[in-house]
Amino acid sequence: MAAVSVFPSSRELGPALARIVTEAAAEAAQGEGGRFSLGLSGGSLVELLARELPPALSAAPAAADPARWLVAFCDERLVPPEHPESTCGAYRAQLLPQLPPPGPRVLSVTTGLGPAAAARDYGEQLRGAFPGQEVPVFDLLVLGVGPDGHTCSLFPGHPLLQEQDEIVAALEDSPKPPPARVTLTLPVLNAARSVLVVAAGASKAPVLKRILEGKEEPPLPAALVRPRSGRLRWLLDEAAAAELSIPTEKHSGV
Repeated sequence: MAAVSVFPSSRELGPALARIVTEAAAEAAQGEGGRFSLGLSGGSLVELLARELPPALSAAPAAADPARWLVAFCDERLVPPEHPESTCGAYRAQLLPQLPPPGPRVLSVTTGLGPAAAARDYGEQLRGAFPGQEVPVFDLLVLGVGPDGHTCSLFPGHPLLQEQDEIVAALEDSPKPPPARVTLTLPVLNAARSVLVVAAGASKAPVLKRILEGKEEPPLPAALVRPRSGRLRWLLDEAAAAELSIPTEKHSGV
């Protein structure tokens, strides 16, 4: 059962998210591999993490040093890095320059390739970064959810929801522009040690009720995020959680 944490607004949610990331980083870096593997989604998460993560790191233990991090992106739009829709470009502009040097190792999609070739290339990068793992096991994935219930670039009713063999897949028919994208698949999302799904705003309230309380068949994509052995936690603001009737953890702040 997923834990659902509700905060008054993104002003309180953001520091909590940053604290969870830094705590996970410190814990993973003290493990056998000495590395913290972090998968990030784009959209509104970029601005939130860019605002909250740097100050959280300044107060975090040395083990949370971003030099020990491997950062990858959960999906990417196949647009140039300087394009406003580029996930990697947004993080490189807003968050990464604020991290203490030398910063993390960053894996990114080669957007100059066609969708299928970009997916193959990114899959090879991930396999190289997670040697010996049939499916990469991230320490932490930070995901968003759309008003239609999509997460990463996995959309309702799309054939990619059935993908079980590939760890990275391409699509050229995204219902949300731009249409050409590369995304991690559900086997990777559900192999992670910990998954955070972050949602804020009243526009998310109806779909969150469907995801967290409904028993739809077929389930919406975000409802298919069910880590096999890891932890799943939802971080919501009160507007996004307004229609929920299930038990939640109420927080007044961090």
